[in-house]
Amino acid sequence: MILQTKYKPYFSRHRAGITIVLCLLILCVFSSFAASRKTKKKPAQDERVRFISDELRYDMYGPVPDAQIVKGNVQFFHKGARLWCDSAYFYEAANSFKAFGHVKMIQGDTLSLTCERAYYDGQGQMMEARQNVILKHRGQTLHTDSLNYDRLYNNAYFFEGGTLTDKKQKLVSDWGQYNTQTREAVFYYNVKMLDGDRLITTDTLYYDTQKSMAHVVGPSKITSKTGVINTENAYFNSKSDQARLFARSTVTDKEKIITADSLYFDDKTGQSQGYGNVIYVDTKNKNALTCERFNYNEKTGYGYATGRAVAKDYSQEDTLYVHADSMKLYTYHINTDSMYRKIHCFLKVRAYRNDIQAVCDSMVINSKDSCLTMYRDPIVWNGSRQLLGEKILVYMADSTIREARVLGQALSVEQMPDSVHFNQIASRDMFAYFKEGVLRKSEAVSNVRSVYYSVDDQDSSLIGLNYLETDTMRMYLTPRRQLEKIWTSKFEATMYPMTQIPPSKPKLENFVWFDYIRPKSKDDIYEWRGKAEGTQLKTNTRPSAPPRRPRSMPSAPSASTQPTPPPRP
Repeated sequence: MILQTKYKPYFSRHRAGITIVLCLLILCVFSSFAASRKTKKKPAQDERVRFISDELRYDMYGPVPDAQIVKGNVQFFHKGARLWCDSAYFYEAANSFKAFGHVKMIQGDTLSLTCERAYYDGQGQMMEARQNVILKHRGQTLHTDSLNYDRLYNNAYFFEGGTLTDKKQKLVSDWGQYNTQTREAVFYYNVKMLDGDRLITTDTLYYDTQKSMAHVVGPSKITSKTGVINTENAYFNSKSDQARLFARSTVTDKEKIITADSLYFDDKTGQSQGYGNVIYVDTKNKNALTCERFNYNEKTGYGYATGRAVAKDYSQEDTLYVHADSMKLYTYHINTDSMYRKIHCFLKVRAYRNDIQAVCDSMVINSKDSCLTMYRDPIVWNGSRQLLGEKILVYMADSTIREARVLGQALSVEQMPDSVHFNQIASRDMFAYFKEGVLRKSEAVSNVRSVYYSVDDQDSSLIGLNYLETDTMRMYLTPRRQLEKIWTSKFEATMYPMTQIPPSKPKLENFVWFDYIRPKSKDDIYEWRGKAEGTQLKTNTRPSAPPRRPRSMPSAPSASTQPTPPPRP
């Protein structure tokens, strides 16, 4: 009892202290454990190359003393990639290895690489694959014999020739690069891309496999069933069948050639566009078109050209140039046996050829009846002759004129050699008929009036003025364009000697000589010169000549016979 009483306070005090200490220790342990749970991170992926195999040996006196030789079911692992091979040399110190026989590497579930031998540097994550190399990635397959694959930057390089296949595309070149992250490729030297029936030949080609977009740089040639393209900068989208050509490209489609600073094509819609000094040439039909901007749809046959637009026809000995502010092409019954086209040239039309010139406000060319129609104050010049009216129609046969019609206020003026006097014929309508492009017959109808100067056959001096009025006049010419005979239904004529010509007779009421409007050369067609104020066509109210019995004139009368016949229109 004494002992118990003596020592009880001591043990009680110490037991309490021990209890407190134990509690503190437990708290510290739990706190430390909790803290470690909160701050613990996922361990970093092993930087070292690991492997497994059935056989491992090391020969410090062998041919590769610094390598471990592994054989049988060899597998290497590094940073998410796995590699299989028949045997390998493993350089532990350099963190690299050489693999031999049936080498296969897989990275994730999108990339695989096979070859016969390879070297892998774990430090730089670079793989050098050789012999029968096949790289597959998301639908793209690359075949080559020498490939370096940089896993760090996702770039695969080949430099001894390679082939990349992508769905329906096939790319071949001497040197190339493919990025497995961006899925973009670039090819250099002797590049050939086969896309369906299209073959692209170039020295530099960029290809986006995701967008199916090919970009050629430098002299390039693209051939297909429809034609050939020569360009130095172009984009082709095999998915949408669209093409963009720059740097003065040329497209040849059989007999048709088009060149422009930039060209755009859409095979699905049939739409094509050209910008900047556009030149279109049809070598078969021998015509051409130049402009600054054009578009054409081959499915609908609609086309439009503007900006110094000029149509050229060189099917004859001389080239015909036609300029207008804009031109439109309409196609009817396209892709049928009854197809025909209309070309509308509008605003400030001017035409030039050595033997003929013309101006008008607008013009329509119809391939159905081979007719060219000129509207609103049309004027045509041929040599020293001028022809005008409210509307002029010209009918062609194989690019050769066969008939011409001047409808409404028709006026024909011929300038004499002295440049002062003019032969003139005015009527409601005029008609001209040609054979092999040569005028053989002309006809003036309704309210015909003429002023004609007789010429002495000896010295070509003017004898007098013959004024004639009739209702219908026909003139027949020889193949050499000489007057053969004249037929007229009725006429009233008066002959005036040169010294007795009344002041009102030398020129008809509606006479105008538009020499200041006439195009002087093919370069003069761009400068528009309109009619002077007051010289526009006006309504003709002059009554018709009284009817008379028709008379036939078998041949052209001489200069001394009265009345003198009117001039050729």
